[in-house]
Amino acid sequence: MAEWINGIRYIYRSIANMKTNFFKILAAGTLAVLLSFTFIQKKTKLYIIGDSTAANKEEKAFPETGWGMALQAYFKTDVMVDNRALNGKSTKSFRAEKRWDPILAQLNPGDYVFIEFGHNDEKVDKPTVGVSLADFKINLVNYVKETRNKKAFPVLLTPISRRSFKNGVLMDTHGDYPRITRQVADSLGVPLIDMLVKTESLLNRLGEESSIKLFNHVDSGNVNYPNGKKDNTHLSPEGAKQIAGLVIKGIKELKLSLVKGLK
Repeated sequence: MAEWINGIRYIYRSIANMKTNFFKILAAGTLAVLLSFTFIQKKTKLYIIGDSTAANKEEKAFPETGWGMALQAYFKTDVMVDNRALNGKSTKSFRAEKRWDPILAQLNPGDYVFIEFGHNDEKVDKPTVGVSLADFKINLVNYVKETRNKKAFPVLLTPISRRSFKNGVLMDTHGDYPRITRQVADSLGVPLIDMLVKTESLLNRLGEESSIKLFNHVDSGNVNYPNGKKDNTHLSPEGAKQIAGLVIKGIKELKLSLVKGLK
């Protein structure tokens, strides 16, 4: 009888130990899941919407490089750059061609949208792309408001300068479009990185000849440009790196939360 009772006690102790171990495992598993979720939540997406000066390039366009391609290198892994800028796009065509819709659908609270347009908006002779200043303003306002509605953070960028020197003087080729971008940023309280001012300063500092290295100038015989190329709008790999560095400088100046994700 005593042996039987001891056996029953042993079974109960075993069951109790099993329950204790089960709850320990369950607690540990739950903690691991929560920690994993926390880690995932810390990742921030930085979307870029804009034109060819920022866009990812196909291999056949090399050495042409968008500044958006160089931006990820400045961040640690907790900030993910998702470059959606595309060649030839304006505030009008980016939306009309349904490029904005999937970004808006995927936006999470705390994400960033860097909005840089102007190069193609100013081409009013192309009705599917160019827009008036009034419409440019409306389009920027809509991008800003829709981003904020998803509790994400819009950042406006003026377009980068073209390398357009005349008699040694750098010319402004963007008209009033940068002014409208600044105006929208001011009226809606949106952080602004004035890339036109920053790139003009860089080009003026380098001068007409030395600034060539920032742009897609290629000698004849290049596999992608057999006849050569002298492009004063689009960037070289070195240019993309330096322009991305100016974007990072703007992020620091604005004290955006993205600063925490910089290397």
